[in-house]
Amino acid sequence: MRKSSSSSSSITEAGLDIGHDVFFKQFSQSSQDSSRNRPTKISVIGTGKVEMAIAQTILTQDIADEIALVDALPDKLRGEMLDLQHAAAFLPRTKIVASVDYEVTSGSDLCIVTAGARQIPGELRLNLIHRNLSLFQKIIPQLAKYSPHTILLIVSNPVDILTYIAWKLSGFPSNRVIGSGTNLDSSRFRFLIADHLDVNAQDVQ
Repeated sequence: MRKSSSSSSSITEAGLDIGHDVFFKQFSQSSQDSSRNRPTKISVIGTGKVEMAIAQTILTQDIADEIALVDALPDKLRGEMLDLQHAAAFLPRTKIVASVDYEVTSGSDLCIVTAGARQIPGELRLNLIHRNLSLFQKIIPQLAKYSPHTILLIVSNPVDILTYIAWKLSGFPSNRVIGSGTNLDSSRFRFLIADHLDVNAQDVQ
């Protein structure tokens, strides 16, 4: 079998297969099932490469009526917001807002947390725990305050430990705090299998 010409999955530097429908499938279906009785809002915390790839995917797949971006760096945040707003002219009607203040996330249905300390080359991900713990102690309570009924999706590393920390800090039931888990490993494994068999990665299930 040869690789098909259909759209291929988009794997970021972090290994997240965010271009694949499965990444947002469950949330997208639940939004559609609600018959759009009210606007759907997704907040993305952080404006790094992974964060913006996620925001772009949400925008192009028309998953949300509003996207809120939060970052501690106002200049970078404004630049990324403007890029999305300018691209939105050619895409479905989605409101895009950004702020260093977490109040902008108010009423979010889904909050995606990707913010975290930068991993030093050769550093183990477990060594990021202490630096990211202090960051999460600032982020998670704010998200819980402004969106008490939201779902938290944790992407920051080490993801499993930080997902547990987010659950404890938020006080949410466990079914509303989700980690990307082995999605990264699965994406890489699917890519390697597809590359070896010369097929499209989306054909590897």
